[in-house]
Amino acid sequence: MAEYRLGLQLHGHTDDVRGICVCGDAGIATSSRDRTVKFWTRNPEKESEYVLSKTLAGHSSFVGPLAWIPPSDRFPEGGIVSGGMDTFVFLWDLQKGEVAETMKGHSSQVTGLAVDTNGDIISSSMDCTVRRWRNGNAIEVWEAHKVAVQTVLKLPTGELFTGSSDSTIKLWKGRTCLQTFSGHADTVRFLASMPGLGILSASHDSTVKLWALSGQPLLDMIGHSSLVYSVDAHSSGLIASGSEDRSLKIWKDGVCVQSIEHPGCIWDAKFLGNGDIVTACSDGTTRIWTADSNRFCSDEEIAAYTDLISQYTLSRKTVGGLKLMDLPGVEALQVPGNSDGQTLIVREGDNGVAYSWNSAELKWDKIGEVVDGPGEAAQGQVHDGVRYDFVFNVDIGDGEPIRKLPYNRSDDPYTVADKWLLKENLPLTYRQQVVEFILQNSGQNNFVPDPSFRDPYTGGKHAVFLCQNPD
Repeated sequence: MAEYRLGLQLHGHTDDVRGICVCGDAGIATSSRDRTVKFWTRNPEKESEYVLSKTLAGHSSFVGPLAWIPPSDRFPEGGIVSGGMDTFVFLWDLQKGEVAETMKGHSSQVTGLAVDTNGDIISSSMDCTVRRWRNGNAIEVWEAHKVAVQTVLKLPTGELFTGSSDSTIKLWKGRTCLQTFSGHADTVRFLASMPGLGILSASHDSTVKLWALSGQPLLDMIGHSSLVYSVDAHSSGLIASGSEDRSLKIWKDGVCVQSIEHPGCIWDAKFLGNGDIVTACSDGTTRIWTADSNRFCSDEEIAAYTDLISQYTLSRKTVGGLKLMDLPGVEALQVPGNSDGQTLIVREGDNGVAYSWNSAELKWDKIGEVVDGPGEAAQGQVHDGVRYDFVFNVDIGDGEPIRKLPYNRSDDPYTVADKWLLKENLPLTYRQQVVEFILQNSGQNNFVPDPSFRDPYTGGKHAVFLCQNPD
């Protein structure tokens, strides 16, 4: 397989790019935390490039799932369906750049969208329901799962699937559940079609699975180190997945054949018809990756991207619980120590090196390179004048500013979660989500959870809204 390289970067969104929709030959639609949908079309002067054609603004909070409606008499240039944190589903007339239909009914965030062969729009929501819309009206509503429905998939052959925070996938005929697929250990975040074989699922358990339509698990793809947010397949047999671990992974026959690092988590990844892959990143940039050397971006752009990744990685690197970028340079060794045995850690290239002051010889003696033990990254931080083992940057997913969550390993995560939610004036129904977030990001995977509490909103296993953000 030819290696994928950077082909194009689309700049325009001012916050996380959350969703991607491939709109046939018309172009690409992207959604964002900046509350907009942007439509990108091919540059008539250079087919390998895309330019911003329209910005669709109407949602009052971040926009997530998107779906495409091909051109018709009603929509000569096609339509785009968008779902938002504001609970609304909008159908946009792409030619006019206006909302043609507003679908109201969900009581919580819209998480998934699909368009049926007859033009009906199907939506899933954190409110546990699935709705079928026709001409702007909900003609069917049903509780698909007892906890949040994260994704919906409609196949051209008629099958309807939902994925949920209860870790299952359900197959539906109308409002009747025909079968439940079990196998994931955490939230099923996204579903996609694998033509000729079945369906793909991306999960918060860090895996991607391939299922036969009968419910039989066919393949496990293991390689991500954190939540997997998206998955897609190409007619060539390749599979692409995007994750909180900041990697786009490309799979062939269940084996990861390439991993491409990003400067933020990847909320969505989609194949174009020509085999290129589009990624939506939390750094606000949409990127197109290609295996065709004719569509590679310039060597200068690739070098700049490589440098961006290096700088991002360096900014996140810690030594001895201290951020590498915060350490003094080697010039600090020109200043004498205050006492014999005083220790000083300085930055030498990409490493932290410890020195000890030798008062007899009036010089700094090199001790050696400082490394982190397991789970020591981002530790030893100060918050409100107090030093903690961890101070997490938490994004609660509703467009509000990043919030600080301090934590010590000796603390009870349930107590910390309760106090933090009260302090931040957030619903206590997020309790288990916060606990799981703390445990995952502090490396305390062996902590025994409180069996007396089960989150009624998510089923008690999942960090649906929480996402650790870089400083």
